[in-house]
Amino acid sequence: MGEKMFMRVGEVASVLDVSEPYAYKLIRKMNEELKKTGCITISGRIDRRFFYEKFYIPNKSYERTG
Repeated sequence: MGEKMFMRVGEVASVLDVSEPYAYKLIRKMNEELKKTGCITISGRIDRRFFYEKFYIPNKSYERTG
């Protein structure tokens, strides 16, 4: 199936090399932005594609399509 659609706080903290409390803060901020566009969000998780687009982080396992 490949990578999961959502990233949890531990993965966000690891990728950005920040603490988990700060990762939660970033996830909340990004989820607020997504809610404004009409998306449904899950607390403590962030859409993987949105995360990588937001932070411009190159990742071999993430490829933007379309």
